[in-house]
Amino acid sequence: MAEVHIQDGESLESALRRFKRKVQQEDIIKEIKRHSFYLKPGQKKRVKALLARKRNRKKRTRDSDVGQTRSDRGTAFGLHTDSA
Repeated sequence: MAEVHIQDGESLESALRRFKRKVQQEDIIKEIKRHSFYLKPGQKKRVKALLARKRNRKKRTRDSDVGQTRSDRGTAFGLHTDSA
């Protein structure tokens, strides 16, 4: 559990910012969301595979964009216009 003690002369806003940062660093919100409902083992596997596919697809598109120049990217997505 995240705890923040207010120091002498510290404003409430800065203590709240420190608390929010600490909660984010400790992944408390992520853990609460994960335990908010039960997933059967098969469902958990499907979700995990779905997230892996999404990650790989994102990585592939990022890797394919790296080799292209800025003007080439527009043509790859059908955004190229003829300037005649």
